[in-house]
Amino acid sequence: MDIDYQVGEVELSYKSAVRKKRKIATSSDAYRMLLPTFREDTIGYKEYFKIVLLNQAQEVLGYTQISEGGITETSADVRIILQAALLTNATAIILAHNHPSGKLRPSRQNIALTEQVRKAAEIMRITVIDHIILTNDNYYSFADEGLL
Repeated sequence: MDIDYQVGEVELSYKSAVRKKRKIATSSDAYRMLLPTFREDTIGYKEYFKIVLLNQAQEVLGYTQISEGGITETSADVRIILQAALLTNATAIILAHNHPSGKLRPSRQNIALTEQVRKAAEIMRITVIDHIILTNDNYYSFADEGLL
């Protein structure tokens, strides 16, 4: 029996372009870092889910957009979130998404996703330090509200 198995090649790569890293010590720091990553004309239009990747000293390694959705929701895959954290050797992450409605309270789905990511990340010794919901004018922090 001569079977030829072919699989795709996997190449892992991360290159930091920043010499001096920005430290995130508070939810306000995270909000100020994240807000400019959302285009002002779209933050109130549709939902985006992003993560901030941090090193052991809680310095920003980078950020990435995980998903782009519609007016009322976006779907974030736990595996894609953790893939980004693993590729960058992040030891902590901050979850973030905007609410086009302008309402800052988390939905049941927001709370459930946060808990799923937290549990999965914990297995890999990655800490979810916050989940920030943003609008142009303000933010909601899961950590500040005791939900993390």
